[in-house]
Amino acid sequence: MAAEQPTRMFRTAADLARLPASERIRYRLVNAGCRYHANDNIAEHIEPGELDELRAEVEAKMQEVLRSLVIDTESDHNTNDTARRVAKMFVNEVFKGRYVGMPSVTEFPNASRLNELMIVGPVKVRSACSHHLCPILGKVWIGVLPNEHSNLIGLSKYARICDWIMSRPQIQEEAVTMLANELQARVKPDGLAIVMEADHFCMHWRGVKDDESMMTNSVMRGSFLKDPNLRREFLSLLSKKI
Repeated sequence: MAAEQPTRMFRTAADLARLPASERIRYRLVNAGCRYHANDNIAEHIEPGELDELRAEVEAKMQEVLRSLVIDTESDHNTNDTARRVAKMFVNEVFKGRYVGMPSVTEFPNASRLNELMIVGPVKVRSACSHHLCPILGKVWIGVLPNEHSNLIGLSKYARICDWIMSRPQIQEEAVTMLANELQARVKPDGLAIVMEADHFCMHWRGVKDDESMMTNSVMRGSFLKDPNLRREFLSLLSKKI
């Protein structure tokens, strides 16, 4: 059976003002027909000042989680500020890619008509598994085959875009696809290739507690799919860097 979809609602401005920040944001998302999965960016539906409210709301609920775990945060000096720290970490740091807009990225035209393979990486990335909220730590390599109409961006901008996409709860396969979609739309190359290799702490820290396993996956677009020689060149150069 398909999951039940939230019903669109109507509330007055006064009604909305009385709601917690999370409910106001959810109200806007539902009425706009927008998805708000763990790896979605919802920044355009958040109004000024609401992130501070959201952080305070998360702090209060995290305090209740600690209470349910039977942790005496009042007398334990190590945990009496943990709820605030965790709320700040979630909203402002490790999940910030959900709550802030796309970082500013300067683009410039391909005046020199560059059309040779470029490889960016390794770019260190940090994310979190949406199943257990455990860390995902890894590296990304990006191959770009530009054309005369491509928009070129600086090296550091690739890292900023990676960080924005990865700073959300998600699974690695979807994260790499989202990164590819963003770069394809922004750079408009003839070919795009992305490889990500990462450690998953839901494997290391819990479950089977396997310290050796890593996950590597890739996305190939355009010329990298059509031209096996280009794909081999990219993967060959990559093998010397890994």
